Amino acid sequence: MSQRVKKILVTGGCGFIVSEFVRQGVAAGRDIIVVDSLTYAGDRQRLRSVAGRLRLHVADICDSRRMKAVFQKERPAAVVHFAAETHVDRSIQEARPFLRTNVEGTLTLMETCRRQGVGRFLHISTDEVYGEIAAGRFKETSPLAPNSPYAASKAAADLLVKSYIRTYGFPAIIVRPSNNYGPWQYPEKLVPVVILKALRGQTIPVYAKGHNVREWLHVSDCCRAVWLIYQRGRVGEIYNVGSGYERRNIDTVRLLLRLMRRPDKMVRFVKDRPGHDIRYAMDAAKIRSLGWRPQVGVKQGMRDVVAWSLAHRPWLEAHLKELMRYWKTVYRRA
Repeated sequence: MSQRVKKILVTGGCGFIVSEFVRQGVAAGRDIIVVDSLTYAGDRQRLRSVAGRLRLHVADICDSRRMKAVFQKERPAAVVHFAAETHVDRSIQEARPFLRTNVEGTLTLMETCRRQGVGRFLHISTDEVYGEIAAGRFKETSPLAPNSPYAASKAAADLLVKSYIRTYGFPAIIVRPSNNYGPWQYPEKLVPVVILKALRGQTIPVYAKGHNVREWLHVSDCCRAVWLIYQRGRVGEIYNVGSGYERRNIDTVRLLLRLMRRPDKMVRFVKDRPGHDIRYAMDAAKIRSLGWRPQVGVKQGMRDVVAWSLAHRPWLEAHLKELMRYWKTVYRRA
């Protein structure tokens, strides 16, 4: 992609993955505008290292009037749309916020982009839109078969984006990353849950027997891939971003416990969540053809995130009040 694109509007910029994307972009000299509604999972601290080098608008992407005002003020040439409700367990408890943000919010953004003449739109999706796969790997052409309200909301957004590409010639690209982990992840996801509970000497909840398989992608590798797609990806295309590092959840938990010098007996198996996908795995040949490779191996990445968590324990524990209420509603003994 040419360097003519000057301003990039990034949605959800105070979130886990996207804050890394913003930090990488600012370090590379990009002119970035962040829009974030600052829900429970959004935190300005994630952007503290680049404060003063970007512009932040606290706004809801579903608010069409507010989005119009932001776009008219900033005049972005491109949008990278990360903002979403993302946690599967919360979607099982209450699906409506996921439909609102992930579908209605995406629609509002695309309509605003069309009216303001935005020239490039990256829509960040997820591997979960494909559903589960017992063997082999999903390609970008694989059918969508989401199995959770979260995955269904993201699949619906993907289809909406594809319809805009076909109907309006909308300049969009869809990116589907695998499971991310790394610094600043809100402690409701598996890796930070294990670390925080181990730090506190509490039992580690693991669904069923922990045999579900995930493809782990370090957040820095994910964001390098998104930047590459932003620069070199083709409009109308879909790109899987998978690391190839597959592990059963129980093995990931045990690795983290070993790194923290905690015993395996801390694990407590809990009742499986409804519709739990057994395995995700993607064929990432397309993004690799652009020259991308994961740089952070899973063992080193997990070692690094443990070290980061030890250094940032107060940040993790700052969320305990909300998390304690949440954990009580989710984790039940098997």
